[in-house]
Amino acid sequence: MPPFIAAFARRLAAAVRGFTVGQRTVAIIGLAVLALGGFALTSWLSKPSYAPLFTGLQGADASAVVAQLGKDNVPYQLADGGATVLVPQEKVYDERLKAASAGLPSAPSTGYSLLDKMGVTSSQFQQDTTYKRAIEGELAATIEHLDGVKSASVQLAIPQKTVFTSQQTDPTASVFIAAQPGTTLSSDKVDAIVHLTSASMPGMKATDVSVVDSQGNVLSAVGTGNTAKTASDYQARTQSAVQAVLDRILGPGNATVAVIPDVDQQSAQQKSETFTTNKDTAPLSQSTKTEKYTGTGGAGASGVLGPDNIAVPSGAGTAAANGGNGSYDSTTDTKDNAVDKVTEDRTIPSGALKRQSVSVAINQSVAGSLNLRNLDSLLSAAAGIDAKRGDVLSVQVVPFSTAAADQAKAALDQAQADEAAKAQAAMWQNITWAGIALLGLLLIGVLLWLRPRRAAVREPIGLGGDILFDELPEPAAIEEPATVALPVAPPVPALPDPGAEALDAERRRAQVDRLGATEPKKTAEILRGLMDQEEPV
Repeated sequence: MPPFIAAFARRLAAAVRGFTVGQRTVAIIGLAVLALGGFALTSWLSKPSYAPLFTGLQGADASAVVAQLGKDNVPYQLADGGATVLVPQEKVYDERLKAASAGLPSAPSTGYSLLDKMGVTSSQFQQDTTYKRAIEGELAATIEHLDGVKSASVQLAIPQKTVFTSQQTDPTASVFIAAQPGTTLSSDKVDAIVHLTSASMPGMKATDVSVVDSQGNVLSAVGTGNTAKTASDYQARTQSAVQAVLDRILGPGNATVAVIPDVDQQSAQQKSETFTTNKDTAPLSQSTKTEKYTGTGGAGASGVLGPDNIAVPSGAGTAAANGGNGSYDSTTDTKDNAVDKVTEDRTIPSGALKRQSVSVAINQSVAGSLNLRNLDSLLSAAAGIDAKRGDVLSVQVVPFSTAAADQAKAALDQAQADEAAKAQAAMWQNITWAGIALLGLLLIGVLLWLRPRRAAVREPIGLGGDILFDELPEPAAIEEPATVALPVAPPVPALPDPGAEALDAERRRAQVDRLGATEPKKTAEILRGLMDQEEPV
């Protein structure tokens, strides 16, 4: 082991041995929390990230895909009620290729793929039915791609072709829509479905398509179309125009408007012919026939035939009165004048406004000296009131209820109080956590300050002054060597007294030397503690 690592290990062991019971408990808990956190982080980092392999699977396809994954020993997860299969991110593309090679998921036999299975021996009925099913499948698949549509089904009613044009009818379609959970199809999407379906069949109009949702609501009816959108659009537009006038005059919240339109839900075909003449226009053709006869009359049997081809005697009647003379004059005039003819064919669509009722309520507290006649004229013009059509406009000044406003104000005050309480609770929580953190830092600081003092457990020995150490063992007696008498030397002058301090320091140094010789480990701990405390020796 390298020396610096060994030295670090020794210092760490010495520091741990110097911990108290509380410090050791805190250290063990911290190490346990650190180990658990590291284990959780490692588990989370090593957990594979799952990605969708297939979505929107049928039950049989999902079962086959799961069986294939089980053969390949690939972990998987199911979502969306088993319709979505999730696999690890790195296995997505490999498993898709393996599933495709196994023919999974199986493609549904819908759309124009049905025509691929027809043989040469198919009858005309089979061909027509398969063609209709193919168109229905393609339309359903296209509608399912719209946002908010979960599934769709299309049924076409295609009439038989006939050579009699008067008996030919238009094809119709019925569309069933199942929306996504929590999603409502808007009128624009319903119109899109209607026009998409009607444009796919020759001779089909938008009014020939019926759209029904999974709740049984008729979104578009055959012959009427989406009249609900027409009524709602007109209602919203009229109500907005009237409300804008009232808000400008009375201020927001001081008037309310209700518009009820009566929309015609039937469509019709109208054909009219108009004939006009002009006297100054020359006739297209004209014929005139004139016949004139004049005679003297005679005595013979002349005259006209009577009943049963019996001649009337000429002497009777007018011929006799004229003395036998006769006269005949006939004029015929035929004139064909030019006539202007106008033939007009009109299609009256559904959604025409038959009549409407507009109700306006004004708050009595702000009405004051309001001129209701002028206001009635303004609102009639804004709403497009037509008295001949039977429209009704009712303007009334009534006291408004303040219960809703009071409840709203109380709810707003309560919400503000709750927000203030939450803010105060959050503030105190932050203060508490800050105090805990500060206390933790303070404890850590205290522990770090006390650790050097507790690192070396010293036993006091006497070094003079207030510092006492354990009594050192008495040194072994040293026998003095035998003395030999020396010749008397001349007297040496006495040395000066070193003083009490010098003697005391020498005595301490001797005691420390003896302690280092007998207890080197304890001496090292004492010196290390003195160096950590930066105390003068």
